[in-house]
Amino acid sequence: MSSPISNVRPPPDALLAEIADYALHYDSPSDEALDTARWCLLDTLACGIMALKYPACTKLLGPVVPGTSIVNGARVPGTSYELDPVQAAFNIGTMVRWLDFNDTWLAAEWGHPSDNLGAILAVTDWLSRHQAAGTTPAAFHSPLALRPSPLTVRDVLVAMVKAHEIQGVLALENSFNRVGLDHVLLVRIASTAVATALLGGTREQIINALSHAWLDGSALRTYRHAPNTGSRKSWAAGDATSRAVRLALIALTGEMGYPSVLTAKTWGFQDVSFKGQPVKLARPLGSYVMEQILFKISFPAEFHAQTAVECAVQLHPLVKAKLAAIARIELTTHESAIRIIDKTGPLHNPADRDHCLQYMTAIGLIHGNLTAEHYEDQVAADPRIDALRAQMVVTEDKQFSRDYLNSDKRSIANAVQVFFKNGSNTERVEVHFPIGHRRRRREGIPILRQKAEAAFTAHYGESKSSDLVALFTDPANLESMRAYDFAAKFAKQLVT
Repeated sequence: MSSPISNVRPPPDALLAEIADYALHYDSPSDEALDTARWCLLDTLACGIMALKYPACTKLLGPVVPGTSIVNGARVPGTSYELDPVQAAFNIGTMVRWLDFNDTWLAAEWGHPSDNLGAILAVTDWLSRHQAAGTTPAAFHSPLALRPSPLTVRDVLVAMVKAHEIQGVLALENSFNRVGLDHVLLVRIASTAVATALLGGTREQIINALSHAWLDGSALRTYRHAPNTGSRKSWAAGDATSRAVRLALIALTGEMGYPSVLTAKTWGFQDVSFKGQPVKLARPLGSYVMEQILFKISFPAEFHAQTAVECAVQLHPLVKAKLAAIARIELTTHESAIRIIDKTGPLHNPADRDHCLQYMTAIGLIHGNLTAEHYEDQVAADPRIDALRAQMVVTEDKQFSRDYLNSDKRSIANAVQVFFKNGSNTERVEVHFPIGHRRRRREGIPILRQKAEAAFTAHYGESKSSDLVALFTDPANLESMRAYDFAAKFAKQLVT
């Protein structure tokens, strides 16, 4: 005769408690982390503003019901939308991720920690506008008081450090994609913890919110891989951040949580979705991830291909007049690139193309550059692209793969060499660290600023663009700025 199941509620899973304590109490990031977060904020906003050029993105933006607006809503950068924080998080998260141009974290699990800015900007603007107006948002059904001190851009930056850290440290040893789950799960986890803390949640409320975030499970990775690659990968982050804000607001009403959501036998996340493996933090939470983050500065390309495109651009002057004479292109890479973006056959849409190593390399060889426009149908119709793709031989360099996994090195190496029909060949161009890598940070920041200024100029005009970029060159002034004043500077009528 079997024993009855114990209905004694356990204490919260240790992982939930550790994340909650960090989200609630950590307020002293390193100087390097805060400095990097400042540039990350600039870069992420630039990525979102660039996405407003694309109708496939803008059709998803705005309120759920067209024409709806709310008093003291959260602003969506580059638009006139003022929305509830849940829908604003979807808008901002979608914009930021649309072009695959924001920062990247590569570990056992990869992802894009600046995706969390969807939740952070939506919550800080919405809450700080209510602070300024002296009102309590109607969404708070509990007697929770507004935070007594006005939210500033420093609060935004510290929240970014926390979200980067939670997502990134969870990714160090927990590979969700290896069990078929999408890494965007970690955006929802990080955003839920940080949003609940920003809204003034207690330790218990943060733990409860996190339990719901894990209960939601994870999306499948189907939309990221051949033969189904599609545009959902560009709004998955918006979906995750909006869900995080919704769960934070639910927890603030006093809604109960589920303390052993991860470890419960049979029914917990680990048994149901993670093949019984423990979900764990690989290191204590601090500011490691923001310090190490990888910026996509030069190219809007899946990060495993960044150095391959850089190699191709270096070879462009040598091959541009001899494309028809090419016999073979040897592309040497690392295991993760082969598993994720080594792709043959037809490419059906821009999302398919920006996850094809051969396509991106071919564009670099042909054009000497790679921009978001190069993924569009008009450019993709160029027969030279598929001709070059057909000549590419992709192989793994085991040392590249080892260096990719080395936590002290964290290289993302690729090499390209072109061979011609007459028996001649180019040099083998090899790049181990993309320009957005921490080892090339000093070289990369001026180019990051140029990237942002170009994006802002195209959308706002040259004068306002200069003013916006200038905000980020004065750290003390930026950090002391009220969050709602900062958000107001980026508001603008949507360009359609």
